[in-house]
Amino acid sequence: MVTRSADFAGSWYPGRASECLRAIEEFSRSSAPCPSGVTLGGIVPHAGWVFSGRIACNVIRCLSEQSSPDTIVLFGKHLQPSSESTIMAEGSWETPLGDLAIDQELGKKLLAEFPFVTETPTRYDQDNTIELQLPFIKHYFPDVRILPLGVPPAQPSLRIGERAVEICRDLGRKALVLGSTDLTHYGYNYGYAPKGAGKQAVDWVKNENDKRVVDLILKMNAEEVIRESLTHHNACCSGAVAAAIAAAKKLGASEARKLVYATSYDVRPDSSFVGYVGVVFISTPGHPAQR
Repeated sequence: MVTRSADFAGSWYPGRASECLRAIEEFSRSSAPCPSGVTLGGIVPHAGWVFSGRIACNVIRCLSEQSSPDTIVLFGKHLQPSSESTIMAEGSWETPLGDLAIDQELGKKLLAEFPFVTETPTRYDQDNTIELQLPFIKHYFPDVRILPLGVPPAQPSLRIGERAVEICRDLGRKALVLGSTDLTHYGYNYGYAPKGAGKQAVDWVKNENDKRVVDLILKMNAEEVIRESLTHHNACCSGAVAAAIAAAKKLGASEARKLVYATSYDVRPDSSFVGYVGVVFISTPGHPAQR
């Protein structure tokens, strides 16, 4: 089996197994309480682990406490509304903790239904949005298969998300879904500073700009998440979020719970900074996903 390299290991996150495990243990010690209910998916950030690793780690940890999936469908990539969707449908993906196999059967069936740019373990665009999650997935779900999908902020991405989990069900697979996005990229480094700099800018990002899109994620309103992000630049991968919401709802999710919200400013104050949120999709008692 041909394996895709862990391109960001040793820079955005630790490159050695022992270092990854040490970071995961540290992240878990400062964890937020996991929500009750059947966990079906989540939203995770994808900055370097020093900034957002704790948030992503604890979303995936919470999923592992109540779920044992056969396949995790991962939605990510920085794409525009006109971008083509991408899929990696064969091989495996390297992590410092061991390789993760691709769910090739699921990938093949999706390729038969939707147009994708197909990536392979040796021909692909480097992408941090999905790779940054993989060591956490390997640690908490050591035998799971994955299907990495890049989806643009456009309506067809929602149907891709729904069909991915419908096909899993038809194949007799238990699925979880993860959507990867960071929030507002604020400051002159990012060419976006409508509130200038300083405390007023930080407060605006936290309490207004990021809050608008986080509130829509918590309402599980996939279409509005896309519209909001394109208008206010407060989610860099809203297509991934929207597809994950649609997929989670198809799995039976009835609620979204926020675990943590933070910004890179909290770790390293700067005039340019980024927002992050961790969300878990759950099915509450009595919902069809539990029957």
